[in-house]
Amino acid sequence: MPANQGERARRRLSTGERREQLLTVGARLFSESPYDEVWIEQVADLAGVSRGLLYHYFPTKRDFFAAVVERESERMLRMTAAEPGVPAREQLTAGLDTYLGYVEAHAHGFRAFHRADAAGDQAVRRVYRRALAAQEKQILAALAADPEFGPDLEGAPHLRLAVRGWLAFTTAVCLEWLREGELSRDQVRDLCARALLGAIA
Repeated sequence: MPANQGERARRRLSTGERREQLLTVGARLFSESPYDEVWIEQVADLAGVSRGLLYHYFPTKRDFFAAVVERESERMLRMTAAEPGVPAREQLTAGLDTYLGYVEAHAHGFRAFHRADAAGDQAVRRVYRRALAAQEKQILAALAADPEFGPDLEGAPHLRLAVRGWLAFTTAVCLEWLREGELSRDQVRDLCARALLGAIA
């Protein structure tokens, strides 16, 4: 086989690998620049593919952005997953540290996602609803398994509503924090942690 053909063969990716590559490039670009300043041509160039191939995977830029956000939401869930045996209070602090670090590093993408949701973008709203449900389920499971909170919260009708409200509160706090920047990350973390503990009390 000629050398150039061998080179092409080594670079050929499966459908799943190519999609993952494109989403990785997209996550980086949307974290570095506002949504309107990210161009599909940039993504294609950095990934080494044609613009046509990118559109084969994602019909529109908005579809691509929604897919990037969904992938990142799933990654965040894995990063903040509950650790068996670790008290919920400790997990809450550690999880918020991880989450706020991500929000800070991906400020452009975080703001763009929530602007699109507020504007009623259906592709983004579907991602938002799925991410919200997954976060809610993860938090409820961690609280239920904790010796401090579990016995008192079992069957509590207010709990799901409290957690859902807290997720909305945390989003609003993060957006304001990115805009104003008056509080440190630790202060925002502690504010959000107290809010959840107060809501479920």
